[in-house]
Amino acid sequence: MLVVEAHADGLLTLIARGAATTLADTHGLIDVVTAVDPDTAIAELRSQTFHLVVLDLAMPADQGPAFLKALHEQARMRELPVLVYRTQLGSLGNDTLLQAFAQTRPLESLSSLDDLRERITLYMSTDAGSPVMPPTTPIDTVAQLAHAAGDLAGRKVLVVDDDARNVFALTNILELHGMEVVYAENGRKGIEVLAQHDDVDLILMDVMMPEMDGYAATAAIRAMPKYARLPIIAVTAKAMHGDREKSLSSGASDYVTKPVDAEDLLACIERWLAQDLERTVTGSTN
Repeated sequence: MLVVEAHADGLLTLIARGAATTLADTHGLIDVVTAVDPDTAIAELRSQTFHLVVLDLAMPADQGPAFLKALHEQARMRELPVLVYRTQLGSLGNDTLLQAFAQTRPLESLSSLDDLRERITLYMSTDAGSPVMPPTTPIDTVAQLAHAAGDLAGRKVLVVDDDARNVFALTNILELHGMEVVYAENGRKGIEVLAQHDDVDLILMDVMMPEMDGYAATAAIRAMPKYARLPIIAVTAKAMHGDREKSLSSGASDYVTKPVDAEDLLACIERWLAQDLERTVTGSTN
């Protein structure tokens, strides 16, 4: 078992060792290895075979998300289960990131140390490669999302967001369904990128950004006649009624809230792309 946290004898390591001691009589010796940074963790994973990874998402300097991104790039490790410990008050960017990773590998997010110990015990008492029942009713997430999203392959989306974690998570969700993603880190850059990509089918526009926020960028895009009907979905961290109204009044077609629910996002994208296609077909036959 590999534990990734900031200190070699940290809390998660102690919990993992406790679980390993409990299982020793029935399952034999279980090695617990601790890595204190992403590079060391990936090196350990490359050097030997592990049955489970336990990650503290709250490592300093965003090392927790950095490890997940590095792990994602290791194609041969896609079946390695990951238990992520996070506090209840996690960042919205991390919530979206975890949801994206959960689509592509066995990953569970836990905010209770008791639950974490229970899941460690369950995973480590199961033969390597055998499926482990999730804590809730099992759902084939990827198949379910593919059904909800319909045929989105080949459509291009512009993601405008200054949070790299959000961009990474949204890109994973969209590319999972064959969509092409281009990116800009603020509203001003978003307008520039849009001008360079005339084939953008839809924009995901974050609301709170430096230099030019999502409201101003959406209004500026709507002022250009060629983009009058381009679907723009605002992405806001708040579900307040006023935010919805402000997004729509600036010209947004719709809005979703952070942490982004993958199924809702894909359904929203499909709905607006279908409406856009219907308008195109209707216009060409009149």
